[in-house]
Amino acid sequence: MAINKIKTKKMEWLHIEKPTQEQIEALKKEYGFHPLDLEDCLIKIQRPQISEYPNYIFFILTFPVYNRQTREIQSSEIDFFVSSKYLITISDGQLSTISHFFNEVKNNDYSREKYMLSSHPVFLLYEILYRLQNYTMPMIDHIVQEIDAIGKKIFKGQEKKLVGEILHTKRNIVDFRRTMQAHKNIIKKLMATKNKFFMPDKTNIYFSNILDKTKDIWDSLENIKENINALQETNESLISYKLNEIMKTLTVISVIIIPATLVASIFGMNTEYMPIIGERYDFYFILAIVFTVIFLFFSYFRRKKWL
Repeated sequence: MAINKIKTKKMEWLHIEKPTQEQIEALKKEYGFHPLDLEDCLIKIQRPQISEYPNYIFFILTFPVYNRQTREIQSSEIDFFVSSKYLITISDGQLSTISHFFNEVKNNDYSREKYMLSSHPVFLLYEILYRLQNYTMPMIDHIVQEIDAIGKKIFKGQEKKLVGEILHTKRNIVDFRRTMQAHKNIIKKLMATKNKFFMPDKTNIYFSNILDKTKDIWDSLENIKENINALQETNESLISYKLNEIMKTLTVISVIIIPATLVASIFGMNTEYMPIIGERYDFYFILAIVFTVIFLFFSYFRRKKWL
């Protein structure tokens, strides 16, 4: 399978989606990349990392992808090879942002001039990372909307239903955080390579922007994590309160029924002599005593505001 390539006088950009063994072998033959780096490109390791070599830098980043069918946030891996003459990006095909940008640069003269004819591969890398970070922002907004919707329902008697929604949102937040947690360290290490011959001195200005945005994304995730935790605690408190109310009501009913049962049991004894038993309207007298006991206990509990 052919490798997508954009080549100018100053640099070239190769982009591969769902790499095959043949494509990896072609990269090894043409660029002499380390075998372990190429092996990582074929295996979905989901572990961001960065490696420096005399003539190139290899690093892996993961980005969140929202699955509309399952409503779950999944992780997508992108591998980067960057040097003074080329940028190679390898993805698993889940992130459309990078492929759309590649097609934009390939088919649009203005974009090709802006990002490839008058730039360095590092600046092209910056633009890719910047667009990928922007790609994550709608997902954060979507999670915030879900949290707002949960907050509006939480006092409307839907506690049991909200348990599943809260846990679903918490899982997405955890997956999102796990995907983004290594970005800050990777960007810092990338900035530390400014003394390499293929990293222009002024790139730190650009990558500082990427680093700041990474921190902003992480801070947003921290805030929504705290919000969903607070909603979960509130929802659990409401469920616990309602459960306690139900248990209290059942306990009170049991206490009321016990003396009435005791009275009925006493008059149900099979003895030689029992007051009232055998008299006219004895059933109604006993029934009146039972209901009187129930009424007295009920009135007492109402006065104590236990009911």
